[in-house]
Amino acid sequence: MNKKYLYITVFFSGMTSLAVELSASRLLGNVYGTSNLVWACIIGLILIYLTLGYWLGGKLADTHPEPKVFYRLLMWASLTVGLVPMVARPLLRAAANAFDTFQIPLLVGAFITVLILFIVPVTLIGMASPFALKLALRDTENAGKESGRLSAISTLGSFVGTFLPVLVLIPWIGTFRTFLFFSSVLMLVATIGFLVAVDFKSWLRQAWMPLVLLLLWIFGARGTDKASENMIYETESAYNYIQVLEYGPYRYLRLNEGQGFHSVYHPTELFYNGPWSQVLVAPFFNASPHSVDSVKSIAVVGLAAGTTARQATAVFGSDLAIDGFEIDPKIVEVGQEFFEMGEPNLNVIVEDGRWGLTHSEAAYDIISVDAYRPPYIPWQMTTLEFFETAYAHLTDQGVLVINVGRSPVDRALVNDLATTIRQVFPTVFAMDLPNSFNTILFATRQPGSWDNLWENYALIAEDPAVDPLLLNAMTTTLMNMQPEPEMTRVYTDDRTPIEWVTNRIVVDFILGGGIENLQ
Repeated sequence: MNKKYLYITVFFSGMTSLAVELSASRLLGNVYGTSNLVWACIIGLILIYLTLGYWLGGKLADTHPEPKVFYRLLMWASLTVGLVPMVARPLLRAAANAFDTFQIPLLVGAFITVLILFIVPVTLIGMASPFALKLALRDTENAGKESGRLSAISTLGSFVGTFLPVLVLIPWIGTFRTFLFFSSVLMLVATIGFLVAVDFKSWLRQAWMPLVLLLLWIFGARGTDKASENMIYETESAYNYIQVLEYGPYRYLRLNEGQGFHSVYHPTELFYNGPWSQVLVAPFFNASPHSVDSVKSIAVVGLAAGTTARQATAVFGSDLAIDGFEIDPKIVEVGQEFFEMGEPNLNVIVEDGRWGLTHSEAAYDIISVDAYRPPYIPWQMTTLEFFETAYAHLTDQGVLVINVGRSPVDRALVNDLATTIRQVFPTVFAMDLPNSFNTILFATRQPGSWDNLWENYALIAEDPAVDPLLLNAMTTTLMNMQPEPEMTRVYTDDRTPIEWVTNRIVVDFILGGGIENLQ
């Protein structure tokens, strides 16, 4: 057979294998998130399926070393790649609803079922490499060279398959059509190989497979990814699955698995009983009198759709300079379209928050860090080195505010972060946000106190020009103040067991009956 075309086939087979793995992470991430635990399950099982494929492919190649068998194998592989997301879609929709209502058995069952669905396509793709080696070998003398060449070509294809879905296809055509794209490309490659190396008559027996893929392109990916109530918009980016929900005049931004709202919008109201308004309280831990007019600049790390920026502008005035760091440009577009995120004093910076803050030349009166993917916080924003960077970018009376997750009985993450922050900042204060699993930490560059906040509150309450939003936020903070967090461990860039801690909090909460108490 044509060895050059065999190399082309191996390239696209390798590309599809990695593309399926990366697309699988997004398929599941829309419901289950993108924690290390989810990634470990996906990568681990994909490797097991590939291992099975290598073993079976070698056996099949020894018993039936024929191009017809090889290309038929790839046609079946490509077909099943296209079918997986269509079969998984109803399961994932059910899982998304189960996530909203905390139906843990259904969540776990759907997760396992979807991962099992990948056993067929990934195993079939894994069979391609040893089969191709068998077809390419003419003599054992060149076995090492031929094996190395095929492995290099397959790996090069895998390299392309790593970046193409994440950076181009998923943001452009979505996860489900990304599966169909790679399925169709592999089907085309296998069909041409069949026609070149075998014959047209033999291919006709498999002609129904590309027809099925064509029908899936036309009919198979219709509808929304999730059946969320009151959803008015959904899209995918290189970073997130994005939803906008509308309840009356309120709009909410949800990302990925959808636990928690990242932004809220109402055309006339600004107080939402969420973590955003607590950022406004931060400067007033400084010694009184500390006026609203003294706040000139703010950095929002995790801008989302701009709720904090909108509230800060209302309280501190339109002259307030706001740098909003948001890594996902699609979220910025959604904020501008659905959340009126267009304040002239808001400078949107599309970058990773830590990188952007590190390279900023500005000094801020407030730095707000709220870059959660609930219940996980990016590890790089929890370390001693990050807090040193934040300290260096605050004004003399600047204050850092960070939103931290917890359970009703486990404050390990709150304690760890407070301990780490205290290595840099002289004073750290905590308040629990009512009716939530959020604790807000305030870290002051100058020694602060709760007494300072009380005194500033009394002065601001007498000023009729102050926006009531600030008074409401200060009241919430004062009424929910917490004792100084315990001293525990310090996180560094070298050692940050953030997901270990968070996973334990979540598991203990579920096993302790916390879910039942919420229902």
